[in-house]
Amino acid sequence: MSKRNTLALTAIALAMGAVSLGGCATEDFVRKQVATEDGKLTSTQADIAAHEGRLQAHEARLGDVDRTAHEALDRAQAAGKLAEGKFLYSVVLSDDSVKFPTAGTELSPEAKTRLMDFVQKLKDDNKNVFLEIQGHTDNRGSKSANRRIGEERADAVRIFLNQQGVALNRMSTISYGDSAPLAPNKTRAERAQNRRVVLIVLD
Repeated sequence: MSKRNTLALTAIALAMGAVSLGGCATEDFVRKQVATEDGKLTSTQADIAAHEGRLQAHEARLGDVDRTAHEALDRAQAAGKLAEGKFLYSVVLSDDSVKFPTAGTELSPEAKTRLMDFVQKLKDDNKNVFLEIQGHTDNRGSKSANRRIGEERADAVRIFLNQQGVALNRMSTISYGDSAPLAPNKTRAERAQNRRVVLIVLD
């Protein structure tokens, strides 16, 4: 083979190698660009998901605020009507009949039975009465905790009565905590008397 032919073959081989290397470089560049764009897309999708989550949380908070506002209005209207009402009678749900445990707020089966009897009496009387539901506790625990527990006990009764058909705007709740005991709080029996809910019926 002549020297000229050898040089020509060498040049062709180098050119092919350059093309091959160029192709590899192009593929690497494309892969890197695709990977970069995929990363941007993933980041954008994550941002969108986070934004949607914040939006849903915001809507949920707005719903809670709306419900709270309506309930506050109902309670204010009920309180106004109660202030004008005339006392008819009261019903006491104490620990011996409804079994409120210490710091407990859930209604027992005995309490629900008593309340069902009370609702039936309201229906039989067929009067548009108003109810003040008072929550009371014994003196164990802090003042603030007892006031909260008293409110939760009264609320539990209010919700149950509403489920039986008593209108929310005809009921108002108040918590006295441990500030209005029936007994001295010295013995277990005395403390049980103080854990109670009182229903004041007004015409």
